[in-house]
Amino acid sequence: MQATVKSRDLRRILRAGRLAPSGGNCQPWSFIVVNQLEPKKALSIASDDQRWISDADVVVVALGDPSVYSSRSAGNRHKQDTMIAVEHMVLAATALGYGTCWIGAFKEDEVKRILRIPESLAVVALLPIGVPGEDPPAKPRKHLREVFFGETYGVPLEL
Repeated sequence: MQATVKSRDLRRILRAGRLAPSGGNCQPWSFIVVNQLEPKKALSIASDDQRWISDADVVVVALGDPSVYSSRSAGNRHKQDTMIAVEHMVLAATALGYGTCWIGAFKEDEVKRILRIPESLAVVALLPIGVPGEDPPAKPRKHLREVFFGETYGVPLEL
C-alpha cells in the first residue's frame, strides 16, 4: 500500500498557511484542496503538462483576492501575501517529511475553469504535497557572499 499524507499532517500544513502574516492582517488568500485524481490530472495538464503533479496525494491551489486591499498602491500585495502563506505550508510539509514544490507555471484561465474559481480571484500557485518517491541530492546554492550584502549593495556582509 502506498503511503499518503495523513489527515492530521494535512491539517497542520494548512494551519501553517492560515497563520502566515499578511499586510494589515488582511489575509487575502483562500485555498482549494484537491484530492481527486481527475481534477489533479487536469491541473497537471494546465500546468504546462507537468504530469508528475497528478501523482501528489493532494494539490493545494492558492488564490489571492485583490479586493481586500483598499489602496490603489497595493499592487500585487494579494499575491505576495498569499505566497508567504504558501511558503509557510512548504516549510510545514517539509518539516513533516513530505515532498512539495510550489508551482507557478500554469494557465490561470484553465485552472479557474477546472475548479470553478471566480474571475475576481487570482490563482497564485499550486502546491502538490505527497510522500516523496525519491531523495534527490540537494541542488547547488550560491555562496552567502553572493546574495547577502552589508548596508549597501555590493558590500560584503561580514558575519
